[in-house]
Amino acid sequence: MAKYKRILLKLSGEALMGEQSYGIDNNRLLQYCREVTAIAEMGVEVAVVIGGGNIYRGMQASSSGIDRVQGDHMGMLATVINGLAIQSGMESLGLKTRLLSAIKMEQIAEPFIRRRAVRHLEKGRIVIFGAGTGNPYFTTDTAASLRAIEIEADVILKGTRVDGIYTADPEKDSTATRFDKLSFQDVISKKLNVMDMTAFTLCQENKVPIIVFDMNRPGNLKRIIEGEQVGTLVEM
Repeated sequence: MAKYKRILLKLSGEALMGEQSYGIDNNRLLQYCREVTAIAEMGVEVAVVIGGGNIYRGMQASSSGIDRVQGDHMGMLATVINGLAIQSGMESLGLKTRLLSAIKMEQIAEPFIRRRAVRHLEKGRIVIFGAGTGNPYFTTDTAASLRAIEIEADVILKGTRVDGIYTADPEKDSTATRFDKLSFQDVISKKLNVMDMTAFTLCQENKVPIIVFDMNRPGNLKRIIEGEQVGTLVEM
């Protein structure tokens, strides 16, 4: 039995790089698509928001001085490229998908319309949200929080390369310890890095729980859906 009926899965663009320095690792892409397939077959309604850092940061590595608004628009377009890649990967596994963009680009994606997104989910389609919120100065974490609230998702699952929230960065501090569960107030008082504050506050105000987990470990996503304790849960 699935613990959650409708989820929003947030992935970073960097996660798609695998062992590469930029771009998309096809093996990692298909791994993620298989993870989503496993829970979609359980009847879970899945929406996905992915960042664009694997493309945008790769492009800007040797340049500087880009205007912030222009740079943010470049990042939004990068998320659409990643969304197209995920869409292709999922459809190769037999899933039905829809890519919805916050910036109009009718030839490759539907415009984001809340009711349409919800209807796609109800019909069992995987909905991929591209182009962030469509506005500069907002991260894809904020886009994930906003879309989760709009579609009334039960939970945001933030897939990362670490297995939860720690007292410090576990990749830099070997003494860091992992939390199994935190309240929103705990995260704020301990100054833990979960999401940017705009995104985090949106979740707090609308009582949307967040689970931070290791997306690279096969089966983790399904275990969460089945109700197992995986990663770190943040809730009221």
